[in-house]
Amino acid sequence: MKKFLKNKIKKFFSFFGLNLTKDNPANNPNKQIFKVLNLLNINKVLDIGANEGQFAINVRISGYKGEIISFEPLTSARKKLLQSSKNDNKWKIFNQCVVGDANGFIDFNISGNSVSSSALSILKSHTNASPESEYVGSERVPIIKLDTILKDIVSDNTNLFMKIDTQGYEKKVLDGAERMLEKVSGVLCELSFIPLYENQSLWIEIIEYLNNKGFILWAIQKGFTDPTTGQSLQMDGIFLRKEKLKINN
Repeated sequence: MKKFLKNKIKKFFSFFGLNLTKDNPANNPNKQIFKVLNLLNINKVLDIGANEGQFAINVRISGYKGEIISFEPLTSARKKLLQSSKNDNKWKIFNQCVVGDANGFIDFNISGNSVSSSALSILKSHTNASPESEYVGSERVPIIKLDTILKDIVSDNTNLFMKIDTQGYEKKVLDGAERMLEKVSGVLCELSFIPLYENQSLWIEIIEYLNNKGFILWAIQKGFTDPTTGQSLQMDGIFLRKEKLKINN
């Protein structure tokens, strides 16, 4: 009887295009990330490519109570980010900047949907799958390497997690954070299967780079899928430092 009712409920939700699943780390990416933060005893999260604060809000809802430092280059998104964080004294918003592999200034491209904005030129493979991602302008903003601000972020008791969602600029972020990465216990990084931005690094290069830095690919989370063809274009990879897990392989 219980199984019969369960199937009936599933069919009811399916009729409206909805899928009913259990709310646990296997089905909820935010809960999965929270489990990782607990597993590694993380007390500070670098939210790189924060947009309007979606990631930080979700980890707070999931139960994370440590520090968050968000980085966002886009003026319009950063205004909303500041508003979202104003009542959270452990959530700091860094100066407006692109995080990359240099210090100076860079022209940052503004996407029509905000979240696809990037320091790189967008390709047709992206805009064909998401027409609202077309660029509508650009703005000149500072660019910094994380290693430049290492001493401002890391202290002896810092246990760091780095989230990178920078629309094709992920490898540039890592290239500017070689010393910072030594202090990091876990990384959440966007991985592209095909080129979506000009001159971006693809999934295999990111995985090999982080593996050489002592991380293993711990989990994959669903990302950007072409709604017409069903092709997976991006996923999010969770990487954990081997020594933190006492894994030697």
